Amino acid sequence: MSSAPIRNEIRFLLNGREVTVRDVAPDATLLDWLRLDRSMRGTKEGCAEGDCGACTVLVGKLTAGGLVYESVNACIRFLGSLDGCHVVTIEHVQPVGGDLHPVQKAMIDFHGSQCGFCTPGFVMSLYGLWMKDANPSDATIEKALQGNLCRCTGYEAIMRAARAISDYGKGASDPLAVERAAVIEKLTKLRDGARVEVGSGKARLVVPADVDDFAAVLEAEPKATIVAGSTDVGLWVTKHMRDISPVVFIGHLEGLRRISEKDGVITIGAGVTYTEAFDLLSQRIPALGELINRIGGEQVRNMGTIGGNIANGSPIGDTPPPFIALGATLTLRKGAERRTIPLEEFFIAYGKQDRQPGEFVEAVHVPVPAKDSRFAVYKISKRRDEDITAALGAFHLTLAADGTVAQIRIAYGGMAATPKRAAAVEAVLTGKPWTEVTVEAALEAYAQDFTPLTDMRASAEYRMLAARNLLRRFFAETQGGSEPIQVSRHQAA
Repeated sequence: MSSAPIRNEIRFLLNGREVTVRDVAPDATLLDWLRLDRSMRGTKEGCAEGDCGACTVLVGKLTAGGLVYESVNACIRFLGSLDGCHVVTIEHVQPVGGDLHPVQKAMIDFHGSQCGFCTPGFVMSLYGLWMKDANPSDATIEKALQGNLCRCTGYEAIMRAARAISDYGKGASDPLAVERAAVIEKLTKLRDGARVEVGSGKARLVVPADVDDFAAVLEAEPKATIVAGSTDVGLWVTKHMRDISPVVFIGHLEGLRRISEKDGVITIGAGVTYTEAFDLLSQRIPALGELINRIGGEQVRNMGTIGGNIANGSPIGDTPPPFIALGATLTLRKGAERRTIPLEEFFIAYGKQDRQPGEFVEAVHVPVPAKDSRFAVYKISKRRDEDITAALGAFHLTLAADGTVAQIRIAYGGMAATPKRAAAVEAVLTGKPWTEVTVEAALEAYAQDFTPLTDMRASAEYRMLAARNLLRRFFAETQGGSEPIQVSRHQAA
């Protein structure tokens, strides 16, 4: 039993004021609350699924490194997840009676807005970028704007505005910089160590006090919907109109937001976001850094968690295949009891995972590949950025001294009802010389491993062809060619 006190209200900062909400539905989104309850209509609704960025706001949270502001999609961010946060909307960018903010002025002077519908979202994304990097490169700007779409300007005008912000910002008065100390003090006071419970019966939401409290809540309510980043669950509400009550929000739990490395294994807490994991993963396993940069837009990466991507069990989840190829393990917790299993065994069938009632994903443990091994991940999608995967292949190869395959692990997403290893292909390759002849001979074994489906993203025939060609590509890239098989826009330039 948890001994945490219980509070029956959500408390957070909205721009310059503290807000207390006592009557909030478990599936109430921040966007609807802003527009309908607060009449703050600068934040727009475009896609209602976290793709277009018109609803972008900044959310500030206290972390071990201090107060951090991140761009998020208000359309799929639930109000219940904001306890103890600072929500900043477009209305707060320009101080009352003050001059335009440097981001706003640059967007006007460089004609970065035409119809204006998407403009507030672009301003908020650029504001978030400007606070982190006052003089960003073009690649950094484009990454920050991956999750913002505009049908009018062709983007180049927005890029020119983004490049100019650093000059406009010299000596400018920034509201979040001026208020920073006061905001930190207010957010610190909001941390009372209480569990939040709002509503009654099935129609309620819970914000646990800590991880132990979360374990106790889930044991008592094993059918509750667990929401970490809501980048998928948000769409259950906005697109599928699903009833997700009761809801347990866990994105704030520090005990699930730790990432560390010990003895060559990176342990990622289930609440660690893609953004939080990026630095360590991209440094130690560079291929994963490249993959994370293609998962959603910046807003989605700021909200979405690696543990949620695994627990969701989607056959097209981007992180399970590379983790499986690296031999990752998964720690599951129920109450005070824990068990650790190979990640590949977690996925049983479509929509079914090896998770008992009241049990939750606590952490994933990812071995860093040895220096003498080769590891690569390839994502196939219609758009390069911010698109759902059609097929994804991950390859981890270790060669013996004589050039034969000592070990190879191959895993795919989008090729079966779950993320799955290519066991038959691996069997053909293992022990054989790592040559083009061997690789070509292994291609027939794909039919034993996979029977892909046809859907709106790709046909079964295309998926099978692409999967085989990814093995060919991986082989080609292990042959030491001086030119990359595929280059990005910036590499090409």
